[in-house]
Amino acid sequence: MSKECCGPDEAAEPRKLMLTRRPGDSEVAAAVRPHDHDDAAHEHDDDDDEHDHGGAEELVPWWRDRHLLLPIASGILLAVGYALEWSGVGLVATIILGLSLITGALTFVPNAIKRLIHRKLGVGLLMTIAAMGAVLLGHVGEAAALAFLFSIAEALEDRAMDKAKNGLRALLSLIPDTAVISKLAGNVSIPASDLRELDILVIRPGDRVATDGVVVTGRSSIDTSAITGESIPVEVGPGDAVPAGSINGGGALQIEATADGRDNSLTKIVELVEQASARKGERARLADRIAKPLVPVVLILAGLIIVFGFLIGDPLTWTERALVVLVAASPCALAIAVPVTVISAIGSASKFGVVIKSGQAFEQLGTIKLVAFDKTGTLTRGLPEVVTVMGSASNERARVLGIAAGLEAHSTHPLGAAIIAASTTPAAVTEVTEEPGLGISGLVDGQRARVGSPRWVNADGLAADASRLEDEGMTVVVVEVDDKVVGIIGIRDELKPEAVETVEQLAAAGIGTVMLTGDNERTARALAAQVGITDVRAQLLPADKAAAIESFVAIQRTAMVGDGINDAPALAAADVGIAMGVTGSDAAIESASVAFTGNDLRLLPAALLHARRGRRIMTGNIVLSLGIIILLFPLALLGVLGLAGVVLVHEIAELIVILNGVRAARRPKSITALDSRAAVSPPPTVDESV
Repeated sequence: MSKECCGPDEAAEPRKLMLTRRPGDSEVAAAVRPHDHDDAAHEHDDDDDEHDHGGAEELVPWWRDRHLLLPIASGILLAVGYALEWSGVGLVATIILGLSLITGALTFVPNAIKRLIHRKLGVGLLMTIAAMGAVLLGHVGEAAALAFLFSIAEALEDRAMDKAKNGLRALLSLIPDTAVISKLAGNVSIPASDLRELDILVIRPGDRVATDGVVVTGRSSIDTSAITGESIPVEVGPGDAVPAGSINGGGALQIEATADGRDNSLTKIVELVEQASARKGERARLADRIAKPLVPVVLILAGLIIVFGFLIGDPLTWTERALVVLVAASPCALAIAVPVTVISAIGSASKFGVVIKSGQAFEQLGTIKLVAFDKTGTLTRGLPEVVTVMGSASNERARVLGIAAGLEAHSTHPLGAAIIAASTTPAAVTEVTEEPGLGISGLVDGQRARVGSPRWVNADGLAADASRLEDEGMTVVVVEVDDKVVGIIGIRDELKPEAVETVEQLAAAGIGTVMLTGDNERTARALAAQVGITDVRAQLLPADKAAAIESFVAIQRTAMVGDGINDAPALAAADVGIAMGVTGSDAAIESASVAFTGNDLRLLPAALLHARRGRRIMTGNIVLSLGIIILLFPLALLGVLGLAGVVLVHEIAELIVILNGVRAARRPKSITALDSRAAVSPPPTVDESV
């Protein structure tokens, strides 16, 4: 059983990534392979040698799983024992049933005793007492049935958990064992874990990319489906980002590494998903609050029932009923109602490009009623281009662009990249100061120059032209020298082609949308109208975005979607912060609860509906688990059901909870539909590094 069932040893702590290695692990996989015993480890995980699950080992076929062999052997012996008993061979039947009991009990009794020595109570202890009591009362067959059913349910729970976590190992296997790098003396093959930033990787057709990088030479198509969930290969050439784990197509590439072999976007995904199981959601805490005190309460109640039996003169009958109550009120199904669902759903989400960083984030994701979008890089492609440049009478296009490019070379804002790309002769700039959300200033040829939005740098004589460009959906940047406007630059970042469809899907699911942007009102409303968003909050600084999110959160469950450093405060303020592109801004990733490995907005409604479904499954599991306890308790107390009957009903309920929880791993229909549409009409290539 899970530690939630058996009583947690201590408060859950974030998972640690251990630098250990197993046969079959790649160098990088070994470096980030999770510790064998996680916070959701099962009760018998306390014995490292006997049971080493937790997703660290490859999931073997059930007939080779040693942890299933004892329960299966117990079941076979139980069936043989009952057959012999019905045939009238009493002594031999009792011996066989005793062997069945011992075989099944070996899976939980040793650890129950071990925990008791450490003053820790668990469901295993309840089952141990019940089995011992049944034997003392002469019910060896019922004790054997209890041991078999409890052990098989426990083993199946282990296997369900391991299967849900096994996707992480598949992610790590995407990193090759070795990489070929270019040296002055020629190409050299080295372990992938030894890769360092700025190494030049030689990627042949069909090779997997060992770490994140940027194409230096060559053109090809790369398959990123295993990382981003995007099924159509992406064309790449010089300057394009390539994520770790992607597969090269038919062209040869040279890639400059932008991350070390042990610390790249793929290992980051694995680490984030691993950390998710350490932090529990509301429903997990509810199950814990009920299950943890229930074990000692059940023990006390059973003792009172036995005392009552002695008081009324029928101790044998009431002792039997006490043993049955002991089993009937055990919170096994309740304890696993949430963990198996959360692990299954989070593992499944990571496979289609959604990294959910905690069980709490997963549960909150399923409650979202409003989604707030940042504009640049989220609703738009994040690839702004200079459309027009207008200067005063004495200033030419080249000078306006040169001053702006010289200043923007010191900024990380995507609009700055567009200006730099459009200029051929950037000016030399010194004493640069950036005002986040407003603009940047510095000295150009000894003169104070500023480049920024019209609300920071007044457009003066070019104000009418600036307004016209904004009405056309452009972002206007004003260039000023010595307090005089020398020109304006019109930049447009086109909407992502899937933005309209995404907003429509959210509306169909009853989820509202709002745009938050630092851009001017006219430009923001022009783009919002194209995508179908009516609520627009423009000209916001990072702090203003956070304040807006806080006002939304006070009314309804709100998610914020962004990708940049300036989005970090708003992402942190939201019920759920969603970062677009796990290789994007570190500040955005750290502030967010959820990260998309790709930039396809259609992942958003898919993730929200996936989480909604998971919450429904969790709720159903909790209701079923509590219902079983409420139903079985009076039947056990009144003697309507015996030990074998209660055990059977209880373990069947547990299996139902497990199977229901595993359903959360199913691939959302919307993702399948997304893939099929992409196969017909592939989306345009976007720079995943934005």
